[in-house]
Amino acid sequence: MDLQVHSERQNDTGRLRSSAPARPVFAALDLGTNNCRLLIARPIPGGFRVIDAFSRIVRLGEGLTRNDQLSDSAMERTLAALKICGSKIERRGVTAARAVATEACRRARNCSEFIDAVERETGIAIEIISSQEEGRLALAGCASLLDPSVPYAVVFDIGGGSTELMWLAVERGRPPRILDQTSIQCGVIGLTEQFGGANADRGMYRRMVEEVASAIASFEARNGIRERVLAGQVQMLGTSGTVTTLAGVHLGLCRYDRRAVDGSFLRIDHARVVIERLVALDFDGRARHPCIGQDRADLVIAGCAVLDALCDCWPVERLRIADRGLREGILVELIGSARQIY
Repeated sequence: MDLQVHSERQNDTGRLRSSAPARPVFAALDLGTNNCRLLIARPIPGGFRVIDAFSRIVRLGEGLTRNDQLSDSAMERTLAALKICGSKIERRGVTAARAVATEACRRARNCSEFIDAVERETGIAIEIISSQEEGRLALAGCASLLDPSVPYAVVFDIGGGSTELMWLAVERGRPPRILDQTSIQCGVIGLTEQFGGANADRGMYRRMVEEVASAIASFEARNGIRERVLAGQVQMLGTSGTVTTLAGVHLGLCRYDRRAVDGSFLRIDHARVVIERLVALDFDGRARHPCIGQDRADLVIAGCAVLDALCDCWPVERLRIADRGLREGILVELIGSARQIY
């Protein structure tokens, strides 16, 4: 499916017209280490139309690096967000849904209790997926942004608890083929808690970059990606809050605008100028930027460190930005399965 994403705006308190013909409605929920995000959509030719959405920073994985446990406060925040998601799913008459959880729930020893509580209190059955499935779904959601004239691609997703990396072969007229993939435990929450983020200085920042560089070294060694990059055969596509934030800051947006960011290109030298500016700012300075805000002002520095390390290892000239990924991939597959049935 050549993904086309459209959106409809409707007041959350509004009611759908009862006279409207019954049509399938699909929901995709991504419970990450940092965010809880929901998309609800109807299929249209060539893609889907988003009719409702929700996103909230919940920091489910806060403190997880210390004891491999989800904290009570993190679970309470997340459950409150999931109750809103459950209400939206019910109100929109969703006919098929998939809700997935990623790194925080993969790692937490008390996650099964939390998942049970979520289903009991919200009606949402959450599936804990592997890092391989996470990467595959993210790719399904953003693959249409790859350039078929460039034979290879590095696709990455910088998450709260981990960073997913995929090395792809790209052929015109065929879906991209995964040659290798890995998950490194260098996410923005873990790096921030380990090295500092609210008051990170340049020394802390460089240590974060070195940590990520060490984590990706074996992936580079077994695939020889750098050699392909130097030969001009590799494109890079990023899908994460870090890259969309950097793009928004670079574009000078007064408020974040998905239409301006999704599918845009960001030159790496321009990205590094933005990174230098953000590292030089204190927490309050970053929080005041409309594309960052208070909730992400500490985490954005860790995300920048991950991107910096990736681009040191694989020196591409520019990065394509995807404000789409796992949720969109889930929707594509749900809609595709439904069309096969009918």
